[in-house]
Amino acid sequence: MPMAIITLTTDFGEKDHFAGAIKGTIYNELKDVKIVDISHSVSPFNTSEAAYIIQNAYSCFPKGTIHVIGIDSKLNVENKHIAVKLDDHYFVCSNNGIMSMICSEIAPEKIVEINIHDKIETSFPVLDVFAKVACHIARGGKLEVIGKPITEIKQIKNLVPFVNDEKDQIIGNVIYIDNYGNVITNIKRKFFETIQKGRPFDIMARGYKFKKIHHKYSDIVNFEIPEGKRHDEGKEMLVFNSSDYLEIAIYRSNSSTVGSASTLMGLKMMDTITIRFLKA
Repeated sequence: MPMAIITLTTDFGEKDHFAGAIKGTIYNELKDVKIVDISHSVSPFNTSEAAYIIQNAYSCFPKGTIHVIGIDSKLNVENKHIAVKLDDHYFVCSNNGIMSMICSEIAPEKIVEINIHDKIETSFPVLDVFAKVACHIARGGKLEVIGKPITEIKQIKNLVPFVNDEKDQIIGNVIYIDNYGNVITNIKRKFFETIQKGRPFDIMARGYKFKKIHHKYSDIVNFEIPEGKRHDEGKEMLVFNSSDYLEIAIYRSNSSTVGSASTLMGLKMMDTITIRFLKA
């Protein structure tokens, strides 16, 4: 049996003991396991941000990997715990919308609502519940042993862009701001092109207007101009990023020098992005 892989995605940060304690707990149960940190820098309680990160990271791991997502994990009547099998991967998290981004594109094979809490007294569910469930799965355990099957999961609001009846406008939202301050929207390339049908467009964000989406960041550079005479750093641009989401970026952005799309344009999480399609 190959070594199990368990990934961790949390909003715990690097300063406190939480991430280390989870790893220690897992190693106490499973000596032969590989633990990988995806991120511990998710903004506190930000389910949209966590959903974007895990959606774009999980498929890079081998099939059978178990992904523990510790965001907004306190158990209550509106925030139950779930384990999901999807795309031959396992996810252990709260039922708070985190899985809705992945599930909108790939149907889950199985979802259970975790029900082992009566056997565990905890104020730290990622440590005491999620880690235990992950180890159970890593040992080959079935999901039905630790939970009851369910069919529905919570959705994140504004996950899907709005399209008007005339099909000449898309209204999207900012769902993630990366380490460079680039602003990622919930508008994917395929969705955009399906509505666009080759028409020209205007894209508006906080008073900024764009008429072109670049293929890659360096497309904004005119390489025919000598390097010392270029003034490309700090230029705003649109691009479909490596995950195929529409992104507003600043070329070679740096918040301490040329600035970033987030700081210069004042764009924040869930801000509105409007695309208007024009008559050809």
